[in-house]
Amino acid sequence: MGHDKLRKFAENETFGCLLQPDASEVLDKSGEPSEGLRLKDHPIRGHWNEKMFASAAPIVLELGCGKGEYTIDLSRREPSANYIGVDIKGARLWKGAKAATQDALPNVAFLRTRIEFIDAFFAPEEVSEIWLTFSDPQMKSENSRLTSPLFLERYRRFLRKGGIIHLKTDSRFLHEYTKAVVRANGLKMLACTEDLYGSGRKEVLDSELRSVSGKSAVEALFEVRTFYERMFMEQGYKITYLSFVIDHDGPFIHPEDFDSDYWRSVEGPRHFAHSPEKKK
Repeated sequence: MGHDKLRKFAENETFGCLLQPDASEVLDKSGEPSEGLRLKDHPIRGHWNEKMFASAAPIVLELGCGKGEYTIDLSRREPSANYIGVDIKGARLWKGAKAATQDALPNVAFLRTRIEFIDAFFAPEEVSEIWLTFSDPQMKSENSRLTSPLFLERYRRFLRKGGIIHLKTDSRFLHEYTKAVVRANGLKMLACTEDLYGSGRKEVLDSELRSVSGKSAVEALFEVRTFYERMFMEQGYKITYLSFVIDHDGPFIHPEDFDSDYWRSVEGPRHFAHSPEKKK
């Protein structure tokens, strides 16, 4: 491990806004291995507002936040909400946690954990919105996609009624898959475009999103560009966006009309030569 990573990991231990639980704190090993992943509640569950923030406010998550650009920027735009960036990579989280600490941002926190464990950290209706920014499309593993029925079920356990999920991505594969999941489950779509900065800009601005999610969230869509977003745009990839509500009774189902082979075939290669590490 490089010296710079070691330095960042050591500094992470000093940040009060960064929670870094060990996996043993949420993994329940009391059952049989055949039962699959079993979780137990972390002590922070249901207590984020009182333990991690200056005041109580609606909570917004960014899952797979990387270096935390969206989390930080949204928190500055909308001080009436509390923001939590989640990622498993400590070296990435260091940048966001350091910025939040240096600027004494009262409404920002970060959580270092696997997203598969996410519902161990949040109580029912504790979260208002979820942002998924440039998530790995996981083209070979449907259950690993952050908009799969498996993950939607996890989110439903802690999202409030009417809670919103935002997906901003360069991956047409993930965008089209998510649209298929929304259709299959009869979910309410708030906004959807295959070209956010081009032909779809007006469509998003005129959508129901502004009245439901707020002006700050809509402005951030066009004004906040992460490191990876800029890199993908330089490679000629259009940025897609969609948002939807996951109010739904009964189990979430997998889409039958999604042509994974086709969308996999048109997904171009990404080049990460300008980045020290590939975002997972």
